[in-house]
Amino acid sequence: MKTKTIYICQSCGHKSPKWMGQCPSCGLWHTLAEEIFQKEGKKIPANSASSPVPLNSILFQGEERFEIGLNELDRVLGGGIVKGSVILLGGEPGIGKSTVLMQAFMYLSQKGLKTLYISGEESVNQIKMRAQRLGSPPNSLYVSNEVNFENIRDITVQFKPDIIGIDSIQTIYSNKLDSSPGSVSQVREVAYEITMLCKALSVPAFIVGHVTKDGSIAGPRVLEHIVDTVLYFEGEGDHAYRIIRAIKNRFGPVHELGIFEMTGAGLKEVENPSCFFLENRAKEHPGSVVFAGMEGTRPMLLEVQALVSKSHIAIPRRTATGFDNNRLAMLISVAERTLDIILFDKDIFVNIVGGFKISEPAADLAVITAIYSSFIEKAAMSETIVFGETGLTGEIRGVVKAEFRLKEAMRLGFKNFIIPDKSINIDNLKEPYEKINFFGIKHLSEIKEFLDI
Repeated sequence: MKTKTIYICQSCGHKSPKWMGQCPSCGLWHTLAEEIFQKEGKKIPANSASSPVPLNSILFQGEERFEIGLNELDRVLGGGIVKGSVILLGGEPGIGKSTVLMQAFMYLSQKGLKTLYISGEESVNQIKMRAQRLGSPPNSLYVSNEVNFENIRDITVQFKPDIIGIDSIQTIYSNKLDSSPGSVSQVREVAYEITMLCKALSVPAFIVGHVTKDGSIAGPRVLEHIVDTVLYFEGEGDHAYRIIRAIKNRFGPVHELGIFEMTGAGLKEVENPSCFFLENRAKEHPGSVVFAGMEGTRPMLLEVQALVSKSHIAIPRRTATGFDNNRLAMLISVAERTLDIILFDKDIFVNIVGGFKISEPAADLAVITAIYSSFIEKAAMSETIVFGETGLTGEIRGVVKAEFRLKEAMRLGFKNFIIPDKSINIDNLKEPYEKINFFGIKHLSEIKEFLDI
């Protein structure tokens, strides 16, 4: 066995024979760490290859799933956990990753499943303290404090659990490598071994992963390719809500999300997110607009606020919270030219109330409407919903799933809808709506008639 020293980027996994201040692959600084590399060829028997079989000859009676009992988490997973799948849960420190994992395992144990929770960060006594805050731990929930993968493999094979949880993968190491736990090599090797173990035993696994300062899961990018599902646990420290978002899911929809409220007794499901985010909305106030968005398959109403004020500095500030700053700059230019208003000397602040983040272009019209409303200091019509994508020439384009957005808004009592022209959206609706005012617009300049009154 030959050994040599190499330097591996802890962000992207790039290997270099010498240390460099900046990684040539991902461009990050001071991420190359020294590791001992052992060059040993894997000996694979000549008769180890599986024989090809006709696809039609494979007997498949549907994927085997079992529901957790946390409806919001089941929604994100596509209806429950698939047997043999590996689920990676990432999030910032203190966001509640261990809490939601323990809560899910308690729900599964109460259903009679044999669950095994393995922690490399906490002792069994510390795990018990956290579990007691969430309720009475069931008898079928087993815990272990272990950081060696070979021991975890032996425990799993002998114990035969229905599901395992590992908190976290950055604390687990394999005897095959000399590098320290949490290094790129260890994370990649342990993730691969866990995945192969779960597939062989048909046992699903939850893996908790740490995130870097830029919000991505720590370790090599290949980690997200190895596992079946990648979930991000998000939330603002000064807000009670928490969001679990599916970034990758081989057995369900992506970009689906579940919304929870953090309480002293753990995470509580938010059954009506729209009401949750609009709870303290100031009605008929200049600069405030309600946007009907889509997160995965779920329609959600969010308040978009804008503040336009005279700037007292040479370069006015353009700041957005929960919205892309580059897109905001583009929309400001479109609004200034199309609506014939002067914004070059104004500070402009846009906020998505509740700390929620909007990424879809359907929010363009709502953001511009909020900015224009604040500029002229006049509120939009009461109980109004706004959505639509805005082009550079001011044209308003249609958006997907308009009917779902309208149904959610109507359910909460909204009666006025400023949306893309009826030829794009309204004529395609499957249900007739009575006592509802639809204002279909083709160009951004038409928004004036709903505020200039």
